[in-house]
Amino acid sequence: MRRTALITTVAALLLGALSAPAAHSAPATFVHPGVTVSAAQLEFARTKVNAGAQPWKGAYDQMMASKYASLTRTPAPRATVECGSYSNPNYGCTDEREDAIAAYTDALAWYITKDARYAQKAIQLMDAWSGTITSHTNSNAPLQTGWAGSSWPKAAEIIKYTYTGTWANSARFSTMLRNVYLPVVIKGSNSNGNWELSMMEAAVGISVFLEDKASYDTAMAKFRTRTAAYVYLASDGSVPKTVPSQNLDTTAKIVSYWQGQSTFVTGLTQETCRDFVHTGYGISAISHVAETSRIQGADLYGTDVGERLRQALGFQSKYQLGEAAPSWLCGGTLTRGLGPITEVGYNALHNRLGIAMANTQTLTQNQRPAGSNNLFVAWETLTHGDNPN
Repeated sequence: MRRTALITTVAALLLGALSAPAAHSAPATFVHPGVTVSAAQLEFARTKVNAGAQPWKGAYDQMMASKYASLTRTPAPRATVECGSYSNPNYGCTDEREDAIAAYTDALAWYITKDARYAQKAIQLMDAWSGTITSHTNSNAPLQTGWAGSSWPKAAEIIKYTYTGTWANSARFSTMLRNVYLPVVIKGSNSNGNWELSMMEAAVGISVFLEDKASYDTAMAKFRTRTAAYVYLASDGSVPKTVPSQNLDTTAKIVSYWQGQSTFVTGLTQETCRDFVHTGYGISAISHVAETSRIQGADLYGTDVGERLRQALGFQSKYQLGEAAPSWLCGGTLTRGLGPITEVGYNALHNRLGIAMANTQTLTQNQRPAGSNNLFVAWETLTHGDNPN
C-alpha cells in the first residue's frame, strides 16, 4: 500500500515537472509594442529627439536622411523570393529585406514625429508584401526568411499599437507572418549559428505579434540551446556546447565547425574565425531576443544568455578596435567588420545592470550613431542608446 502511494507520488512529481512551464516561457499576457523596442523606450527616444539631445538627435537625423525613410519609396513585392548563396541569385531578396527595414524605419519616424504620413507609408509597404508573397526558395531561403521576418514584426508592433489611424489589412499581414514566415523560421537550422539565431529572432518577434504562446516557447527553447552553442564560456568545459541535432560528437567535428579553431576561450564565438560580419549577425540576434524577452517579462540578461552576450561583445570589440590577434586565435588573422550591433546589449548590460564593459563601451561610442546593416539591424542608437527603460 505504501509502495503504491510512493509510486503515485513520484509519478505525480514527474508529471508536474514535465508539464511545468519552461524557463522564460511565453508571458500570460503579451506586452505591446514589445518586439526589441518597448513603448517606454520609444517615448524616451522621442523625448530626447524633440529636445535636440545627443546622441539621439544625430541618430534620428541619420535615419531620416536614409533611403528607408523616403515617403516616395515604392514597394517591390514578389510572390516568390528566390535567394541563393550570398544572394546569388537575388530575385527580390534585397527588395524584401529593405522594404521590411523601411517599414520599421517609417514606424519609428511616425512615433517620433506623429506625422501620419510615415505610419501610412509603413502600412503601404506591409500591405504590398502581405498581398503578394507566398514563399521563399533556393539555398538561402531560411536565412532570408529570418532576416526579413525580424524586421516585419518590429514595424507592425509599433503601427498596430501606437498609430491612431486605421490599418484595414492588419489581419492579412498576420496571416502572411503565420503562413509564409513562421513555419520556415521555427524549424531552425543546422547551418552556421547566425542562421538559427536570426531565425529564432524572427520566430520570437512574430510569435509576440501573433500572440502565439506555443511558437514563442518553441523558438525560445531553440534560441537558448543555440546561444549556448554559439558563444563559449570556460564553464562549458574543454570544448563548446553543441546543438544535439548537429551530431558534433567528437572534438575534431567541433573544431571543424568552429572554423578550425582548437583553442577555446571565453567570449569566442562559433564564427569568430570565419569573420566578424557573420559573428555580428549572431551577437545581434542574441541581443534582440534577450531584449524582447525582457520586455515580455522574463529577463534573460541575468542568465547565461546575458553572460555569453557580455563576453562575446567584449571579446569581439577588443579586436574590432584594432588589437592584434595572437597566433593561437584564428591563426593570427582576423577578418573584422562587426557592424552596428553593440547598442542593445551594451545598454542592457552596462547601463541597466552596471557591468563594466570598457571595450564594448569604446566601440559603441565610436560607432555612434549606429545605422543599418541593410539586413535586419537598424537605428539602435536611436532606440536603445543609453536608454534606461
